Order: sequence, then structure tokens, then C-alpha cells
Amino acid sequence: MPADPNGLALGEDTALVLIDLQTGILALPTTRPAAELLERGVALAAAFRARRLPVVLVKVAWSPDGGDLPTANVDRPGPAAAPPAAFSEIPAELAALGDVVVTKRHWGAFTGTELDLQLRRRGIHRIVLAGISTSVGVESTARTAWELSYDLVFPEDATADTDADSHAHTFGKIFPRIGKVSTTDEVVAALRP
Repeated sequence: MPADPNGLALGEDTALVLIDLQTGILALPTTRPAAELLERGVALAAAFRARRLPVVLVKVAWSPDGGDLPTANVDRPGPAAAPPAAFSEIPAELAALGDVVVTKRHWGAFTGTELDLQLRRRGIHRIVLAGISTSVGVESTARTAWELSYDLVFPEDATADTDADSHAHTFGKIFPRIGKVSTTDEVVAALRP
């Protein structure tokens, strides 16, 4: 295991899971510029690949007919129709051969996907989790991961929301109770041999 100056304990049982760093979501107005989020996602992925640790890229997409869109009687419904395929494309600078790509159809990356299977079969017990949006996709995934007994690390500067108050609430109140809040640089440093 590499030196771990921040107490993050990022060993061979650690995977990076990036939520919704895809063309359509990166185009949304977020609390942190999209280019900055993508740059940090690329840096994290490179550090994990250098250690030959899994990189999981989670994207949200639906069937062209929209038949698998979430249906619920809510005050603020999601999309009424499936966005074009380009919405779900992962930027070329982020993706690499050998990454695990998981397609979700709900907020959380575990619901209705093979994410848990992909992680457990690789011996993963710890997840570094980041992406967009903090209070929706990232937090939903984090809560389920915690309930499934994964250890969690959250690089705050590689995560953003469309609402500053929601981002602050999640990082100030929720994430410290279910994992360790960190930075991209701290995660990269913890992965160095």
C-alpha cells in the first residue's frame, strides 16, 4: 500500500467512481466550471489507472422511446422524453480502454445496474466518488454505497451541483457522516507509491 499522508487508506481494494461526467450533464450550469470538473476527473482517473485500480464511469441514459424514464407523481419531474444519444457521451479525454462503464436510469448508480457486481468481483471495498450532481446522482449513489458497507472518499473539488446550497449541505452535513471528505490532490497523493 502506498504512503497515505491524509489517512485515506487507498489500497488495492479501491475504485474510482465518477458520476455523470458526460456531455449533456457537463453542459449544465454548475457550482464549479465544467472544464474544471472534467480536468479533475481526468486527473483522478489517470492516478487510478497508473496504479491499475478500477475506474468506473457512470452515465445516465434512456431508451430512444423514453419507455424507461422514471415515472413518479412529483412536483419537479425529470425529462419527459429521452435526450439525444449525444447527451450521454463520455468525453474522449476522460474515457480509456479498460474502464468499466455503467449506464443508470435513476439518480443513484446502484439502482437497476451492475455496479455492485462490477465492484465486488474486483475485490473493491472502498470507493472514491465524485461527479455531478452532488445532491442528486453523487449523494444517491453514496447513500446506497454506504448502506452496502463500502468505505467512501469524496474529493469535494471534483464534485459539483446545480445549486450551491445543496452542494454545501451535502458536503457539510451528509458526506462527513458516511465517508471522508477530501480533495483531488489528496487522493492523487494517497495513490502514489
